[in-house]
Amino acid sequence: MTEPFLTIAKNTSFELVIKKSRFICSLGRINSEDEAQAFIEKVKQVNRKATHNCFAYLVGDHDQVQRESDNGEPSGTAGVPILESLQLAKLHDVVAVVTRYFGGIKLGAGGLIRAYSNVTTNAVHQAGLVQRVIQTAVDITVPYAQHDQLLYYFKEHHLEVANEQYGVNVVVTVFVDQDACGQLIANLTTRFNNQLQIKKGQPRNHEVPYPAKS
Repeated sequence: MTEPFLTIAKNTSFELVIKKSRFICSLGRINSEDEAQAFIEKVKQVNRKATHNCFAYLVGDHDQVQRESDNGEPSGTAGVPILESLQLAKLHDVVAVVTRYFGGIKLGAGGLIRAYSNVTTNAVHQAGLVQRVIQTAVDITVPYAQHDQLLYYFKEHHLEVANEQYGVNVVVTVFVDQDACGQLIANLTTRFNNQLQIKKGQPRNHEVPYPAKS
């Protein structure tokens, strides 16, 4: 079983004050490395007077692109903890920039690692997660006499009707998770005694809250 594709539900920022230093994590959804770099640049422009703007990002279904930067902090104390916080949450296609305004008290290597890690983790919790699911459009041509019965079947199985077209018959479109598509077609074929015309359509990406609400 493959792991779910998770990303953040929304862009957000979260601030922690630790020993008078301000740590602000700006979190954004991205689809490419160019978008990641643009997001980082925007945060840097807003926080030009900050002591550091450290970052990390993951791009691609399998995190094909991974980058991190300490931006002047001691090596390994900022970029890596930010990246590891994103990885621990199993996120994809996301960028985190942690801005630090130095408060005059040194935190030491361990303190910096905890600060950059904690502010990133808090930002992820605040943003919330969504799971990206690949769904397939299924077009079902049904005689008018069985239309209500088909709609009842969808209601019973918590499937939402995306579209209906009325002609000689009714063409009902539903979106189904890709791995459940074959089973749905088999079930409909049996339930309606081969009286439906069923055709697979185009796939789409669909996002649902994660973890799923009961």
